[in-house]
Amino acid sequence: MPTLAQRIEAAANRKGAITFVGSADPITVPWQQLHEEAKTMAATLASHGTKPGDHVALLGPTSRTLVTAIQAVWLAGATIVVMPIPMRMASIEAFVEATRRRLKRADVDLLVLDSDLAPFIEPIESDPPILTTTDLATAPNHEFKPVDHHPERRAILQFTSGSTSDPKGVSLTHRAVTANLDAIATAAQLDPDIDVLVSWLPLYHDMGLVGKLVLSMTTGTSLVLGSPQDFMASPQRWMQWVSDYRGTATAGPNFAWVLASRALNRSEPLDLSSLRIALNGAEPVDPETVRNFVEAATPHKMRPGAVFPAFGMAEIAIAGTFPEPLAGLQTDWIDVETLELKHRAEPVAPNSPGARELAKLGRPVPGLEIRVVDPFGNALAERQVGELQIKGTSLCEGYYNDSTATDALFDDDWLCTGDLAYLVDGQLVMCGRIKDVIIVGGRNLFPEDIERAVAQVEGVRAGNVIAFGVEGHNGKEAVVVVAETKLSDPASLPREINAKIRASVGVPAKDIVLVAPGTLPKTSSGKLQRSLCRQQYLEQTLV
Repeated sequence: MPTLAQRIEAAANRKGAITFVGSADPITVPWQQLHEEAKTMAATLASHGTKPGDHVALLGPTSRTLVTAIQAVWLAGATIVVMPIPMRMASIEAFVEATRRRLKRADVDLLVLDSDLAPFIEPIESDPPILTTTDLATAPNHEFKPVDHHPERRAILQFTSGSTSDPKGVSLTHRAVTANLDAIATAAQLDPDIDVLVSWLPLYHDMGLVGKLVLSMTTGTSLVLGSPQDFMASPQRWMQWVSDYRGTATAGPNFAWVLASRALNRSEPLDLSSLRIALNGAEPVDPETVRNFVEAATPHKMRPGAVFPAFGMAEIAIAGTFPEPLAGLQTDWIDVETLELKHRAEPVAPNSPGARELAKLGRPVPGLEIRVVDPFGNALAERQVGELQIKGTSLCEGYYNDSTATDALFDDDWLCTGDLAYLVDGQLVMCGRIKDVIIVGGRNLFPEDIERAVAQVEGVRAGNVIAFGVEGHNGKEAVVVVAETKLSDPASLPREINAKIRASVGVPAKDIVLVAPGTLPKTSSGKLQRSLCRQQYLEQTLV
C-alpha cells in the first residue's frame, strides 16, 4: 500500500488546486505547484537534520506555509505533530505551557513555528530546536533527495481533544491513514475531477486534517480552505465559499451549523445547489440543528438530502460510519425511560410523551466493522445499548508512550471507544460518553439531554451549557448545570433552567451555576470539557 508521500506525488499530476480564502484576497495554488514548494521545504528540513522517523511539530494558524510544511514533513519521511491553537486563549502563558507539555510528550525533534507566534515563545533549554516558517519558506534551495517510505512508519501523532480526559497522542501509521482515506473516498463517492471540498476546520483536528486537507492532497481533489478564525469572525463566509466555488462537500461540528443557519437567515441569495455532502460530526448531533439548517439553506437552492450526521474519531484516523450521500437526516425515536432503566432503545411514535430523538449515523465505512458490547465484552443484539467497539484497517497503534491507556483502548482486535451506542438496521446510533453518564435513582441520565433543554431557556448561550454528576445527599449522584449567560440580571434564570431540567429528565438540578461568556472550558477544537468543568466546580474555581 503506498504511503502518504507516494500518494501525494501521484496526485500532484492531477488538475486540482487548493484555494486559500479568508479575510485577505483568495490565492489559488495548483497541487503540482504546492508539491514542488513542499519538496524544497523537505530539502530544507533535511539540511536541518530531519530524517525519516523524526517527529516534527507544526505550530501556526492555517496558511499556505503550514499546508506546504505538512506535505514537506511527509516527503522527508518524518511524522507530523500539528499543535493545537485554541479557538479562544485564556492566556499566552497557559497556551505556551500546554504546548510545551505536548512537545515533551510527543518527543518532538524539531518545532516549525509560525513567525507571528515566535515573539510570544521564548525558547528554554528543554525545548526542541525551533525553525520559523519564514526560515523554512525563504531558506536557500537545497536539492531534494527522496527518502525510503514505509507503510508501517508513523505518519501522524494527533492529540485527542481532551473532552473527557487529558489529551493523548494518537499514533497513526501511513497504512492506517491511507486505508481510511480510501474508505472515505468510497463512502462519499468522491470524484477528484468534479468534487470541490470546502473547509475552515482546524488542521490540528482529525476532521480538518485527514478528512479534508489530506483527502484532497492525496487525491488531487480541489480544496477551498479557510481558518477557524475566519469562520468564527464571520460565519456567513462558510456558505459564501460553497456558493462562490461550487463546493460539493463540507463538514463541521454541530455548533457550526447553528451559526451557519443564523447567517443564512440574514444572507443575500446564495447558490448552494452544488452541495451534496454537508456533514455534521465531531460532537453530539442535535437533529433539530440539522432541520434548522435545511430550512435555512433550502431557499438558497440546497438539496435537503445533502445534510446528514456521521461518526468518526481520531483513533481510527477519522471516518467510522457514513450514510449514503444525499440520504439526508435519519433519526430513531425511542422511549427515554426504557433507555435509562433497561438500556434498550425501544422504538416509539415521533414526538410521543417520554420520547427521545437520536440521529442515525450510517453504516461502517469500507474496511471497518462495528459492534456493541456489554460491560463483560459480550456482543449485544440490535437496540441493546452498550459500548461501541471498532475493528479493521485504520485503527491507530495506540497512544504514544502511554502503555496503560493503550492497553485499555483495545479488547483483542477491537478498539474500545468509550461511547454508549446501539445498532438499528445496521446503522449506528450514539447515546453519549460512558464517563459522562449521570446515574440518578438507577436511571442513566445523559448530559446531552439536559444541556439541550437548558440551551432553550432565553438568556442562556446555546452550545455553552455543561451538565455533570456530583455526589449528592446520602452519597447518591446529583445533577449540576453550568451555563453561560450575557444577561446583566440573571436572577430568575436558575428557576427557569430547573423547570426545563425537570421537564426534560424528571429530576431537578442540585446546583445551577451561571458564568460569563467565554468561561466554560473547551478543547482546542471547541468541544465542551465536562470533566474539567466538574473539577473546577468541585474546586470552586469557576468564574
